[in-house]
Amino acid sequence: MSPTVVPGIPSLHREVRLAARVEGELTAHHFMIAEVPVPVPEPEPGQVLVRNRVMAVTAAMRTQMTGIRLPMASFVPGQALWGSAVGEVVAAPGGGFTPGELVHHPYGWREFAAVEESRVRSLAEDPLPTPAAHLSQGATAWGALRLAAEVRPGDTVFISGAAGGVGSLAGQLARRLGAGRVIGSTGSERKAARLRAELGYDDTVVRGAGPIERQLRRAAPDGIDVLLDTVGGEQLTAALAVARADARFALVGALSSQLGGSGAIAPVELDPGLIIMRRVALRGFGLHAHPDLPQEWTKEFGQGLREGSLVFPHALLKGIQQAPRALSELTQGRHIGAVLVEL
Repeated sequence: MSPTVVPGIPSLHREVRLAARVEGELTAHHFMIAEVPVPVPEPEPGQVLVRNRVMAVTAAMRTQMTGIRLPMASFVPGQALWGSAVGEVVAAPGGGFTPGELVHHPYGWREFAAVEESRVRSLAEDPLPTPAAHLSQGATAWGALRLAAEVRPGDTVFISGAAGGVGSLAGQLARRLGAGRVIGSTGSERKAARLRAELGYDDTVVRGAGPIERQLRRAAPDGIDVLLDTVGGEQLTAALAVARADARFALVGALSSQLGGSGAIAPVELDPGLIIMRRVALRGFGLHAHPDLPQEWTKEFGQGLREGSLVFPHALLKGIQQAPRALSELTQGRHIGAVLVEL
């Protein structure tokens, strides 16, 4: 049976599928691009058809491709991947949305998506200058620093993975919340220089340039009050070693394992004696537990972008065929900030 043809909507579109589970380095062989009928060209009530404009790739997607047991759903070989995307409504029979309306939803990795209305968020009233800005990971950084770590004026803040989608905004936000000194870790001196020059960091720790603890003691001779940790491993251990009394640690990621092939498992030895003596608070933070936070963040982000007090570092690759490359380059640490694909 031939696909239904609807004026203005093509009969076919492209989607990126998982070709094989990932073990070791992520390569192009783990993906396949399929040309398939546009899903539900005439969506039923309760659904909207969205033409995707831009999508995000994140380190968690690499983990979802491994097949290990996770608190979130894993990708399935032979099926399309998914993730945050911004697009334009092209059909909405239920009347809850209007054709042409810009929306956010969780079905990227394809040019068109049929989405349940409950999973679509209108961006009509959100004051951000570009669709890409809606795909920042700043809400996680903002929530972790403000709610979990409770950054206070004068704090010394250490942010691991400072050149990533969370970290590249977290340095700026720590400063915005009153931090007195902000230190970030990254994988190269090239990135470190940009963190210091553009993204709110006073000093940096470079992975591979010597023991992390020794570098951190140099950068924070009086210790740290706050950790926003996206990495785990040696960096979390080093942060505890230099923590001051009543330090607050917000844990949001485990890049040391997510990008290294072992999935979400990131065992690390922590000294309970130090935690007790220094009264260190360790809190995990996930955006899913704070459904109202994205709206708060959007308001804060929009104000910062308009007045020039915040910048949005990101790489933008063009074309759905570049999506596998975008995720591969993210896992290799090739970019600073969010990694996005324009469809």
